[in-house]
Amino acid sequence: MRLVPFLTSVHKWLGLIVGVQVVLWCASGAFFALVPIERVRSEHRLATQAPTALPRDTLTNLDGVLRTLPQAPSEVTVTNRLARPVALISFTEGAPRLYDLATGARISPISADQAAAAARAAIANAGTVRAVRHVTQETPEYRGALPAWRVAFSDRERLAVYVAADTGAVTARRSDLWRVYDALWALHIMDWRDHENFNTGLLIAFSLAALLVSLAGLALLPYKLRLRIRRSG
Repeated sequence: MRLVPFLTSVHKWLGLIVGVQVVLWCASGAFFALVPIERVRSEHRLATQAPTALPRDTLTNLDGVLRTLPQAPSEVTVTNRLARPVALISFTEGAPRLYDLATGARISPISADQAAAAARAAIANAGTVRAVRHVTQETPEYRGALPAWRVAFSDRERLAVYVAADTGAVTARRSDLWRVYDALWALHIMDWRDHENFNTGLLIAFSLAALLVSLAGLALLPYKLRLRIRRSG
């Protein structure tokens, strides 16, 4: 019966080592299950924007813009953005460009004021803009198109809206709820730097250790039940 003391030792000491992480896995998993992902993404704050017809001379102005380009575009999108008709022009190499189709002028990269206006237009009950900051590097909070503007609002959710400087598009929404979710996600997958790597050695080691603890506990269960039956008898 040497197996029983060995399994007991494995179950006890590994359980002490991985126990805290198992609690974190369960707590964060419960949070992920209970909180709607749509609310985490602040989809309930999206403003309803009615479609706007483009002016008749849009295509004529677009033709003029295309003739001024330094290289052939890979994609051209005509839409309404920043409260005006625009052409978003992408290239095989280099940053995309945004043109005002009313004047033919290039408007990218957009200014801080334009980014704030785009963020306010995209968010319902946006309130007051607290700060606008230029972002040039990825962070755990934002990994979208760069450069970008971070537009922070003064509201209960401490919402921050990211607007891509080259396209004028809203690329991310971040609230305190999202930040809690992201912190718990980092704990859940044990990647505290980038918050996205499922394959860290630490996660693999703790997962295997937790599995071993569970298997040891299951193997011990018949012996523990037998011992209890004998004592009661």
